[in-house]
Amino acid sequence: MIRFSVLVVLLLTSLVSFAQPTLIHNIAGYTMTGKPGAEAKLVQFNSLVFDQGKVVFTGDTAIAKQQYPTAKAIDGQGKTLLPGLIDAHGHVLGLGEGLTSVDLRGTKSINEAVERVTEFARNNPKQRWITGRGWNQVLWPDKVFPHRQALDALKINKPIVLSRIDGHAAWVNSKALEIAGINAQTPDPDGGQIIRDAQGQPTGVLIDTAEFLVTKHLPKTSELELNFALDKAFDHLLRLGITSVHDAGIGENLYRLYQQRQQKNQLPIRIYAMLDGSSAKLTQWLKAGFVADEEDKLSIRSVKLYSDGALGSRGAAMLEPYSDKGDHKGLLVTPPAQLTSLIEQVLAAGFQANVHAIGDRGNRLVLDAIAAAYKKGFGNDLRHRIEHTQVVATVDIPRLKTLNLIASMQPTHATSDMNMAEDRVGKDRLKGAYAWRTILDQGTIIAAGSDFPVELANPFLGIHAAVTRQNTQNQPPGGWIPEQRMTLQEALRSFTLDAAYAAHQEQSLGSLEPGKWADFIIVDRDIFNRPVEELWKADVLETWVAGEKVYQKSL
Repeated sequence: MIRFSVLVVLLLTSLVSFAQPTLIHNIAGYTMTGKPGAEAKLVQFNSLVFDQGKVVFTGDTAIAKQQYPTAKAIDGQGKTLLPGLIDAHGHVLGLGEGLTSVDLRGTKSINEAVERVTEFARNNPKQRWITGRGWNQVLWPDKVFPHRQALDALKINKPIVLSRIDGHAAWVNSKALEIAGINAQTPDPDGGQIIRDAQGQPTGVLIDTAEFLVTKHLPKTSELELNFALDKAFDHLLRLGITSVHDAGIGENLYRLYQQRQQKNQLPIRIYAMLDGSSAKLTQWLKAGFVADEEDKLSIRSVKLYSDGALGSRGAAMLEPYSDKGDHKGLLVTPPAQLTSLIEQVLAAGFQANVHAIGDRGNRLVLDAIAAAYKKGFGNDLRHRIEHTQVVATVDIPRLKTLNLIASMQPTHATSDMNMAEDRVGKDRLKGAYAWRTILDQGTIIAAGSDFPVELANPFLGIHAAVTRQNTQNQPPGGWIPEQRMTLQEALRSFTLDAAYAAHQEQSLGSLEPGKWADFIIVDRDIFNRPVEELWKADVLETWVAGEKVYQKSL
């Protein structure tokens, strides 16, 4: 028995010693290095060596070949190599479900939206409910909310539920209203609004928490369907060069399923999941403690909370009335006292609080609640985040720094919202809106994401928007509020090293430094030596996670 054990040990030692490093050379490599934030440095290299899933060398090819003479060599053919990109705010299941439902993104009129619903219903006759996402009335000629009558006219005898692009409003047909029991007498729920016509009848548009009156009746998704949606999302993200996602708000289904998939080695990307702070399971989850694994595939140590709604649906909570609706200041999804209590509960458990806030009042309430928790001795070193940090009163911006908060922001929100943001809040309040430069200059870290499926998941769209403040048609000339632009280095950092910091993962992710996981992508152009107007055109050719190629573009 002793001899057999010795033999096994010798065999395992032999296998480890013969593990062959991999050398990728002839590349234009770029990575941020050092501490996250403004002190990070951009380093260029032409060779990368990794072994057993982790980086062991970045630098000159001649030195790499000298130090690793037995490494398996791969010619990078002059392509550009970057760290794997991290989306610091997305919704993985929502993305997967969106890939299998009505896509209303980019519709230019209510008629075009209705046509897409008709086509989807015709091609998916077995669907019990018709669901979809992506409509944006601001892009339609009259810019007004749609009406249930347009859906009723289709004569589809099924409930129809279509989420607005930001996920903070739903457009439904009369069948869905009937199932939910919504009529003229139904009161608005706390934190929500049932849009009504002049006669007081529901129009079919439900804002924020009012959506749940309908969506709680959606058929329960089976585990098979959940896994199918996750697989669709993972495949989509890897094609875009995203190797890690901060999943912004998971319920019991994903809390359980993510852990099952991690244990079975079925997480092809890294997941930093935020627990749904509105769940009845929250106390139980907090008592269970952090979820983590040695390969950094799954980390759960944060909670997603909500302050207010969204700007496009006028659900963002404002200190003063909307400029285009003088009697309305938005909605609070969570009452202030409850938000303060939840934040204290989360911080007391040692979890990071990541709070959705878009309006200037919504952001101020988060700042006040976190400051109150700090005064009680809770969690001032846990890197709490404000998700979106979208419209902030200029006097409140310095509080992000004094409270050691991270601004989790989505650059494409600015270029998507620029056609309506000034209408909503006026020119003066825009001084604190999408204010990346102001936030960076005071030393606050920005963790960048897309908020997919609200926006397209492609991170190069976000990098382009951050650097140019323009859409992909290079509009407006010179950029929208151009003084708030990021540099390209800052934009890359916000999607890599600083995003990793926002997840307490900067020691293992976010840059291609020795000892960190070999998560990287190869793209078709050198983004540092091409016009910034072309940043969004960068095409991912390969995606690698922990030294394993998980995606290669077909030629």
